[in-house]
Amino acid sequence: MELLFGKRKTPAELLRQHQRAITKAQRELDREREKLVRQEKKLILDIKKSAKDNQMGACKVMAKDLVRTRRNVQKFYQMKIQLQAVGLQIQTLRSSQQLAEAMKGATKAMGSMSRQMNLPQIQKIMMDFEKENEMMDMKDEMMGDAIDDAFEEDEDEEESDEIVNKVLEEIGISFNQELASVPTEIKQSEPTIPGASDRIAQFEDLSTDDAALQARLDNLRRE
Repeated sequence: MELLFGKRKTPAELLRQHQRAITKAQRELDREREKLVRQEKKLILDIKKSAKDNQMGACKVMAKDLVRTRRNVQKFYQMKIQLQAVGLQIQTLRSSQQLAEAMKGATKAMGSMSRQMNLPQIQKIMMDFEKENEMMDMKDEMMGDAIDDAFEEDEDEEESDEIVNKVLEEIGISFNQELASVPTEIKQSEPTIPGASDRIAQFEDLSTDDAALQARLDNLRRE
């Protein structure tokens, strides 16, 4: 009939339908059990009242009815437990069905992605990346070497100045002080001043010493 008047239900829809039916049956069992419990309480009160009135025959009849009622209550509990077990099985089946559907969709998506992947193109991309990475490393290394060379020249200059200063300290001469004490120019009118010839002679001797000292410094720097 479902094929004639509508589409066929899927397994997931059938499972949901059966689970709703089980839930409805559990609610009906609970309602009937509650009625029996209320009836049990009423029978107990009636039995007590008949016993007070010394109606032992009525007490025996109601006692039998109370026993049957309690048995029915127990049966309702058992049926509810059985329905709960069936409902749990249906829920497990639904979870398994959902897992199967999810795996089916994931498998389909993975197959589609696998077909779209171009292995040679990916290999080319990886090779290009490796090439560019190597070029970048080479450029970084060259730049680092250039920077190191620039700083190395400064270090060589500082080291050479340090050697010169040590040499000057060894011979007990301060090169800067000696140069500062040397006049930069000699006026033509100075020979007319008394004692000027002696000063000029001292200057010439000092210039000779400075020239020798400068030559020694140049030799040290070339070494």
